[in-house]
Amino acid sequence: MNFILFITVLLTAVTLVVGAYVIAKLIGPRSYNPVKGEQFECGIPTRGTSWLPMHVGYYLFALLFLLFDVETVFLYPWALVVKDFGTQALCSIGFFLLVLVFGLAYAWRKGVLEWK
Repeated sequence: MNFILFITVLLTAVTLVVGAYVIAKLIGPRSYNPVKGEQFECGIPTRGTSWLPMHVGYYLFALLFLLFDVETVFLYPWALVVKDFGTQALCSIGFFLLVLVFGLAYAWRKGVLEWK
């Protein structure tokens, strides 16, 4: 019974996706102007190639920001239930924060947070 339900949901999902794609292709506007294919940013047309080398530090800094930002989101639900769980919740969040601090110290020591 569960297998039939799974197949039904899977077929429905595939049908809806393919149907939406076909409808968009059939009734969507068609414009083949070559200017629309050019790169454009902030109202200024680009000069030269758009593939410029980026320093990997920007990516690492952004990834670290997202990592710590997402992990701090987990502190909110903990703050809501800390009274209910008592010492166990305090120990678990202490370990969680310890892992965060070690991760930050590791990134700091590797020089990821320094702009060069």
